[in-house]
Amino acid sequence: MPKTHLAQILGDVYLLRVDDEETRYFEALWEIGNKGITYNSYLLMSDDAVVLLDTWKKTYADEFLENLRELVDVRDVTHIILHHMEPDHSGSLRKVLEENGFRAEVLGHQLSKNMVRSFYGVNGKFRAVRDGERLSLGGLTLEFIHTPWLHWPETIMTYLGDRGVLFSGDAFGGFSIPSAIFDEDRIVPGYLTFVKEYISTVIGNYRQYITKNINKLMERNLDVKMIAPAHGLVWKNDPKAVIDFYLKVAEGVPEKGKVLVIYASMYGACDAAAGIVIRELERNRKKPIVYGFTDSERPPISGLMGDAADAESMVIITPTYESDVFPLISYITDMISRKIPGNKPILILSSYGWAGVAGKRLAERFEIAKFPVVDVVEFHGRPDEDSEKRIIESTRKLVSYV
Repeated sequence: MPKTHLAQILGDVYLLRVDDEETRYFEALWEIGNKGITYNSYLLMSDDAVVLLDTWKKTYADEFLENLRELVDVRDVTHIILHHMEPDHSGSLRKVLEENGFRAEVLGHQLSKNMVRSFYGVNGKFRAVRDGERLSLGGLTLEFIHTPWLHWPETIMTYLGDRGVLFSGDAFGGFSIPSAIFDEDRIVPGYLTFVKEYISTVIGNYRQYITKNINKLMERNLDVKMIAPAHGLVWKNDPKAVIDFYLKVAEGVPEKGKVLVIYASMYGACDAAAGIVIRELERNRKKPIVYGFTDSERPPISGLMGDAADAESMVIITPTYESDVFPLISYITDMISRKIPGNKPILILSSYGWAGVAGKRLAERFEIAKFPVVDVVEFHGRPDEDSEKRIIESTRKLVSYV
């Protein structure tokens, strides 16, 4: 049985949270391993309305209903707000509506209407909410804010005005299963590592919309006293901290001296090249963070993406494979070029057997993505004495670049 949490986070505002310890690859793509993830739903109650904000993943639909019943008769739910149609938040919708007798009005972005029908075969009462629309329900005043591409086009947020609570959907969330409900000082520093991984993997492709939508929120002069996201901690003590952190990651603000070294090595040649680079970086008082992919090691790419977000610079080392970039490095660099800000200089090294091509192709990819490529060094087989000198010289170029 999954661990679930019911918490009264403010007078008439309740959190329903499930800790998903079973998922190993979020979206069947990103390794979260034993870190897990939470799905957060919220319930608002007034004299005239019972408002449910999002649900849980379908896997936990029965547990969701059990928890919901502890707070309210499900037939009394009057409104269901869908901030984001991804099934980790909308997956229990059909079961909730069935027990509710389809009485509740479902509110969401206009694009969500057809998704509700196609995802769940539901043709109930759906009403699209406009950007900036306000809805008064007894003692509740809700304002809907369209926040496209955080991280689907139909995402919205809901602001509970007189309480100062921003229900932010996927934005301001993070991977992992925190040991607390709120942003306690003892938890936040470690948790932010998982927030960084979450931003870099799940939202990174649309990072410019993080800045745009945060600016949009600021322009509305909302008095945000609490941020209640769909994953992870509820930010009650310092909600501005997670907003600032999201901006920092979206803009690729670097950690001084941090150099991300990524390499794949089938038979040791690129491993040897990585060793040369790492030693030279350490001589120059840089802090190399190393991800090596070999026949015995496969570090998590989600962690790599998190480290890429705040690296000062990067070194990519690839074997040539079938006259192209090694496939795993090709995938990783494609993700980096799409999801990570291009303000980080890159050194590219490549080993080849009969023709050097991989390094040049990687350089073209990064240059198109606006990353400054400091140098490309291709060497035949294992690095010999001459190759080692060129690798050291190029590493020094990278160091001096920043």
